[in-house]
Amino acid sequence: MARFRKDEKKEVPELNMGSMSDIIFMFLFFFMVITNMRESNIKVTVRPPSATEVQKLEKKSLVATVYIGEPVNAATENTLPPGKVSVQLNDQTIKQEDLAEEVRTWIGQEKEGRSEEDRNKLTFSLKVDKDVQMRYVNTIKSELRTNNALKINYATGKTERK
Repeated sequence: MARFRKDEKKEVPELNMGSMSDIIFMFLFFFMVITNMRESNIKVTVRPPSATEVQKLEKKSLVATVYIGEPVNAATENTLPPGKVSVQLNDQTIKQEDLAEEVRTWIGQEKEGRSEEDRNKLTFSLKVDKDVQMRYVNTIKSELRTNNALKINYATGKTERK
């Protein structure tokens, strides 16, 4: 017959934490891959016009955005005459005299940063304040057209049909 000893205290085996760091880094990598970071700080106030028929863009990663509206800080930002409208490409507002050159450079950078297949699918989205005069929008549109950026989208807010 076997004897059981109650005197000896059993030690709890240590947990192996080696694979825990692998799991944590796998989660970290996963969230870094799926997270979409904001590419620019918005320096222009945009209150989009409303529309009843809107469509969502399928791939937001294939959208380059132009912001046109009132500058958040008119004293430090570049504005178009008479000083109440600002155009933002990436993180900077642009001057009127540099408009054509800056738009051309920006379009080149946006297309260059994409693969050959995605360049043809690249859409240029205009986020325009509803109080901005159309002459500013037409200026940007003509610059986009001149530089062979022909897929243009207007960003709007959705309202219910009456």
